[in-house]
Amino acid sequence: MASASSRIVSESSRIVSAWRPAVEGVVEVFHARFTEYAYPMHVHDSWTLLIVDTGAVRYDLDRHEHGTPHDTVTLLPPHVPHNGSPVTAEGFRKRVLYLDGTYLGDEFIGAAVDRPDLRDPLLRRRVGQMHGALGRPGEELEAESRLLFVGERLRGHLRNESASARPADPVLARRLRELLDERIVEGVVLGEAAKLLGAHPAHLVRAFSTAYGIAPHQYLTSLRVGRARRLLLEGRTPGEVAVAAGFYDQSHLTRHFRKLVGVPPGRYRAG
Repeated sequence: MASASSRIVSESSRIVSAWRPAVEGVVEVFHARFTEYAYPMHVHDSWTLLIVDTGAVRYDLDRHEHGTPHDTVTLLPPHVPHNGSPVTAEGFRKRVLYLDGTYLGDEFIGAAVDRPDLRDPLLRRRVGQMHGALGRPGEELEAESRLLFVGERLRGHLRNESASARPADPVLARRLRELLDERIVEGVVLGEAAKLLGAHPAHLVRAFSTAYGIAPHQYLTSLRVGRARRLLLEGRTPGEVAVAAGFYDQSHLTRHFRKLVGVPPGRYRAG
């Protein structure tokens, strides 16, 4: 997992994993399975973005009862008291992101109190994908990109806005591609890229994806795998290649190499 990860298993009915990733806007990632535990009334100083994978949770927010079946996304605002308890004897398994005000400001608190449970399959899928990226070291660019769109979609729900098409920006897309080409090994975070190119991060990702049919993090990973292939053919070991090609470690290289090439680095070099 990402930095500062921890796993605590206090008893069979409670399994908790929590960590703080190196991604701006995310205060904490929290995964838990509870079969008996019930949360008392409490508050958070951050936004709580919650999906339930198995079971269901009932909770009170601002003196109104709500529920979180597995097909919804729940967004609880900061500073508003709430509780939570399992609906059935089997309990529930949940994944939670605690977010600061980077993507959601206090002006959305009232709307979130009124509509905390969102039925949006695309949003739920993107939140799940973001959890996957946040749990893999070296995937910070992917996590950042996914968080941008999650934040944008949440704001749209809270404003009652429908999704609308954004104009293409091929010049901006080309400039981001050139930046990624220059930084294959060291990479670049979206915030830095946005400052360098003078564009909002969400517009930057959308422009690139529209122009090239691939997200920036996928493009960068493809470049790194291509570099890794050449280095392997020069006789360097997978461990050496991982660092030289810009991957977090050898397992990070292996995961993406296998996905894009079909075989792990060791077998590619041997073949």
